[in-house]
Amino acid sequence: MNITIAGSLGNIGKHLTQHLVAAGHQVTVITSNTERIGAIEALGAKAAVGSVNDAGFLQEALTGADALFAMTPPNMGGSNIIRNTVAAGKAFATAIKETGVARVVMLSSIGADLATGNGPIAGLHHIEALYRELEGVSVTFLRAGYFYTNYYNDAALIKGMGIIGANYPSNVQIPLVHPEDIATAAAAALQQQPAGKDVRYIVSDLRTAGDIAKALGTAVGKPELPWVEFTDEQALDGMTQAGLPGEMAGLYVEMGEGMRSGKLQADFIAGGAQADGATKLETFAQEFAARF
Repeated sequence: MNITIAGSLGNIGKHLTQHLVAAGHQVTVITSNTERIGAIEALGAKAAVGSVNDAGFLQEALTGADALFAMTPPNMGGSNIIRNTVAAGKAFATAIKETGVARVVMLSSIGADLATGNGPIAGLHHIEALYRELEGVSVTFLRAGYFYTNYYNDAALIKGMGIIGANYPSNVQIPLVHPEDIATAAAAALQQQPAGKDVRYIVSDLRTAGDIAKALGTAVGKPELPWVEFTDEQALDGMTQAGLPGEMAGLYVEMGEGMRSGKLQADFIAGGAQADGATKLETFAQEFAARF
């Protein structure tokens, strides 16, 4: 198969490219960075350099492709984030339609079943709706859990204040996922072509925030590391003081509110809460400790 991958060689894209090349497929990797061309070619793939907001470029990148792994960057600029994310989705949808790609696997997220109250995930909700309108295209919405790798951002807080936390309590259950598990699931899905549109959740572990504090703390020699529930205002102030643009910080606070209320993870849990990714929390904790 000829398969095009969006997302360059990030945490998912590199592993996904390796999976698909090893399986004998012809792989094109979309990147906005010309400096990535050599690394992409070294993996046995071809680079397509351009912007995911450019429908014309995407049409060139998708011409001749049998399948597409579609993802949009998590932060489409410091402002108008949802609008910019949806614009990239529209560009992909146009290119898919114009080039006749028959199989699409879209990286989505838990909470994408919700139109509002889910922070930056709202953009993915609208993109899912766009892809559902594509006629004659098999689409799998791969709704991923909360990335383990996001916890690398908490290393400074753990070192500096001896705490970890967010704007939800320690007993909240969080669907977690490792990027490598996403790549494995995406590779399998791209080589299948079910009829119509389907939703699949990819989650590696379902654990409480308190479990996360204990596992990460134990791994870095701080077994009593507490999970602290911040107020929404404290969470917002902390993120903006750390340099996150105000709009994105506000969206993350809203996502935390959705986690706190349980509505963000409700559809996943109602569907059986299958956490079948390979990387469990304690395994990731060792990766965390190695980079701490």
